[in-house]
Amino acid sequence: MRFSLSLAYLFSYNLLQFCGHTWIFANMTARFLSFGEDAQAGTFYFVGFVMGVCQLLSVLELFHIADGFEEYRLFPRCMQVMERNVLLFLLISLEEFQSKPIVCVQFYLWNILGLLRYPHELFCLTGTPYWKMLWVHQTLSVPVYLLSAVTEGISIVHMLPYWSESEGTDSVQPKVPASRCIYFPYMLMGWLLLLLLGSSLTALLLLKERKEILCRWNKKLKKD
Repeated sequence: MRFSLSLAYLFSYNLLQFCGHTWIFANMTARFLSFGEDAQAGTFYFVGFVMGVCQLLSVLELFHIADGFEEYRLFPRCMQVMERNVLLFLLISLEEFQSKPIVCVQFYLWNILGLLRYPHELFCLTGTPYWKMLWVHQTLSVPVYLLSAVTEGISIVHMLPYWSESEGTDSVQPKVPASRCIYFPYMLMGWLLLLLLGSSLTALLLLKERKEILCRWNKKLKKD
């Protein structure tokens, strides 16, 4: 009974994430085809809430790994979840940053990662894992993740001059305490360094994880 409940929960979670990322990707693509570059400015307004829900729910994946529901390395997943949530709720959620083109690019990359992962997880949970989907997921996720990390770094760099404005000027729009305006640029630079080191280590661990998973599946296919 416990296994059945766990299976139902994991299936519901992955299906919800898959539907969420599919809706965001389809919505962004339809708006881009309809309005062209003008659609970038309204990306956050139309899909930001659903993206926020998906990224908040992704925190549960850390508990899935810790509890043994999923056999993945904890650090790479933790780094990815932390990167996205910090960037989304600390920077992209700012009204002055939402209309920037980099937000549209960032959302596309995050959704591609989701669309590479969650369909594969659903196939695995139903007991009918698909080898080609596994290979695509394990192979494309690493370069897409690296591109995502690069755009996250670019987003932080774009925000540094904005937060580095002098304390008393009218250009400092966020309604936050002055002390935060003073120290926040240093926090961003620290986060940028952490992002560089963390994403590099994450990419190496993902490559190692890919090798282990594909080798294990190759042996399984040979036995069958």
